[in-house]
Amino acid sequence: MRMRIDEQPRSHWSGSSLLRPQPRPDLRLGGNQRRVGGAGPATGERIAVAHTVRTTIAEYTLLFNAPDWLGRRGVSAVLRDAVAELRAIDLAYGPNRPESLVSRLRRGEVSPESYPPLTDLVDRCTAMRAATDGWFDAWAVPGGFDPGGLLGGWAVERAAARLRAGGVHDYAVLTGADLVVRGHAAHGGPWRVAVHHPTHRRQAPLVLEMTAGAIGTSGVTGRRGHVVDPHTGEPADQFIAATVVGPDLAVADAYATALYAAGPAGLTWFHSGTDYRVLHAHRH
Repeated sequence: MRMRIDEQPRSHWSGSSLLRPQPRPDLRLGGNQRRVGGAGPATGERIAVAHTVRTTIAEYTLLFNAPDWLGRRGVSAVLRDAVAELRAIDLAYGPNRPESLVSRLRRGEVSPESYPPLTDLVDRCTAMRAATDGWFDAWAVPGGFDPGGLLGGWAVERAAARLRAGGVHDYAVLTGADLVVRGHAAHGGPWRVAVHHPTHRRQAPLVLEMTAGAIGTSGVTGRRGHVVDPHTGEPADQFIAATVVGPDLAVADAYATALYAAGPAGLTWFHSGTDYRVLHAHRH
């Protein structure tokens, strides 16, 4: 099965039932199996980097293979820029920070138009509320507007944009059970991502080969009730987890959150007319 993701060469995933030997995955997601291995020895003239940064929103891991012409100083500058973007988003938009723009928006102290990235964040939440028949609703959570269902993915995409602006086009950025990839892994081939079942650890994973795209997951944090049904305000509990693949991580995250909230009913509005696909939707 194949799908087009972004403008890069086609990405595809394969079931574990294939009889031919499969190369070792570069990345693993789900089922407490998160592991990164994409920053191994690079092929050709490349500088391989692996870096982890923690904010109040999430923990992020950046893996990339930079062209040798950037040099060590250039690579360090690109990394600092991407990390600075993640930290800036935490400070400016973290829902748990009293003085963040999100908190100030809740209190009516600023408008969505007061700062362009805030406008983009609010617009994305509005668009995803419409796209999911209201199952993703950043305004239907306790305390008022909370973009947490897509904030981590939005932060990753903005950090990835910083990498590209700095000349890095082969990277993976992970947070929790979510990731975005572009280009190629250190071995020169597509990024191989093993997506594990969230609870059945012995079940063989679904393996995706990706050169561009994102995987968003909701429901694997271990915190029951962290996603609510926006129509009732009650904690969602029909699915263990929902995983969506597509071009943009913020959108994939929002779709996964909506599916987790809706349960099986969500599959009725999640149709094949978009560039996003459901990889997993596991019932309790």
